[in-house]
Amino acid sequence: MHDLVIKNATIIDGLGNPSRHGQLAVKDGRIADIGDDVGAGQERVDAQGLALSPGIIDLHTHYDAHLTWDPWATPSVGLGVSTVVIGNCGFTIAPCRAADRDRTLRNLTHVEGMSLDALRQGVDWSFESYPEYLDLLASKGSVPNVASFVGHSSVRTYVLGDEASDRAATPDEVARMKQIVKEALAAGAVGFATSTLEQHNGEAGIPMPSRLADEHEMRELTGALGEAGRGVFMLTKGMTTTIPWLEDIAAANGRPVMIAAMFIDPNDPERVFREIAEISNARGRGHELWAQVGCFPLGMEFTLRHPYPLEAFLAWRPAILAEGSNAFIKVLSDPEFRAAIKAEAATATVPNRFSYHTFETLTIVAVAQDRHRDLAGKRIADLAREASKDPFDWLLDFGIDGELDALLDCKLFNTDEDRVKDLLRHPNATVALSDAGAHLSFLCDAGFGLHMFGHWSRERADIALEQAVASVTSRAADVYRIKDRGRLVPGAHADLLLFDPDTVGRGPKRHVNDLPGGGTRVDTPAIGVHGVWVNGTRVVDTSGITGEHKAGQLLRQFDS
Repeated sequence: MHDLVIKNATIIDGLGNPSRHGQLAVKDGRIADIGDDVGAGQERVDAQGLALSPGIIDLHTHYDAHLTWDPWATPSVGLGVSTVVIGNCGFTIAPCRAADRDRTLRNLTHVEGMSLDALRQGVDWSFESYPEYLDLLASKGSVPNVASFVGHSSVRTYVLGDEASDRAATPDEVARMKQIVKEALAAGAVGFATSTLEQHNGEAGIPMPSRLADEHEMRELTGALGEAGRGVFMLTKGMTTTIPWLEDIAAANGRPVMIAAMFIDPNDPERVFREIAEISNARGRGHELWAQVGCFPLGMEFTLRHPYPLEAFLAWRPAILAEGSNAFIKVLSDPEFRAAIKAEAATATVPNRFSYHTFETLTIVAVAQDRHRDLAGKRIADLAREASKDPFDWLLDFGIDGELDALLDCKLFNTDEDRVKDLLRHPNATVALSDAGAHLSFLCDAGFGLHMFGHWSRERADIALEQAVASVTSRAADVYRIKDRGRLVPGAHADLLLFDPDTVGRGPKRHVNDLPGGGTRVDTPAIGVHGVWVNGTRVVDTSGITGEHKAGQLLRQFDS
């Protein structure tokens, strides 16, 4: 007898095949049978015609610290995710010496918009090396399956210490870093992740350590993948790491290269398509490059007291250094500071997170001063035009006028959905970029899979539901060599998602206080999700999470 039988389901196999009506049986955590009548089960669930698909695989999360206190990877599992990949961009917490712990957390606070108080109160530091970190995750258990990158910035900090963000490494230091990467791969890392993005800065605007790596270091550390014959190279690319350079890395090592973040930038809308074409050409030459794309407009809430999108500007650093002091207002008022910001924002060749185009969506959500209450809901671009001001001047003047804590909301990239659909449908693209676990006070894109099903498939009809499911299940599993997941076939792990195609999506944004120390995060609840199973164990039902069933596996074995 089977452990579980789900009957009367519309089965979407995750491979892009047409859906079919039928039953699915689970035995010992794996799919035992799919058909019209699969026999008896100790537990039976009537799907009532709802869609049954593989659980969503989220390739781009930042739950590295979060999982040490929250086995749920909140809120991802409730949003249909059964497998998360952590360590993206190389922003990890392992390896880490005791002396570097607080520096690591302070950097994460800036580069990934995390709460420093929550990190300090929540992280379990019962490890130093990367293998010890994996062992800690395995011993704690998790609700979703977890795969982990070894991260460049952490490895660099472990070897160079205080100088990790200051200088190039010596050949001996590079050799030590390479050995750590090889040990991590042997212990079960899914690959090696890094960032060269110019806007990835840590505390006080100092570049994250990986940005100091020279050509020799990058070649050697990525070369560890080739020598091991396993693993994915994941990169959040800056302007200096071109697609041809990444193709050369793929050719040298024979390993997949995952390139983030491929958004449509209003400053240069065609750049991403030029790069996608280069990726396609590289694949035609037998080199496996992938574009990691997002299905949301990249947007977030922020205040001028801690303006994460503006901190992407190199010219904003004087304001970062003055944060929390009386000099902050003086910096914001300085005409030379403003002129430098405006000049950088107008430079289309440098892909900032913020530009003059952003003002057309930048909206005042809530004000701090009652005398400004009539401005709530208005766009900065409109207000600046009415005042005959440059929008940067209007915004900074607004902040100085008692509104540093006014809540603002903006859309930065992917605002033209008619072009975004071309990215989502591209055969060499993977849909991810949720950033789940990061930027918790600014955004919550962990429901990206539900958005694919509800918005892009049902509402816009740009992508067939079967293809939308495949894009966030089997394709994700195959790129990262995650065996027997992301598909509904006999023998595969029973990671399942039951949902209503007529209503599926994510709910309105709300704020909840459930981080360590009562910290606040943005949440978007699931709509139309009726069940999530991880390795055959139900962890979500129609009322939400079902309890702390640590059914997930720490994934350490990957196909070559």
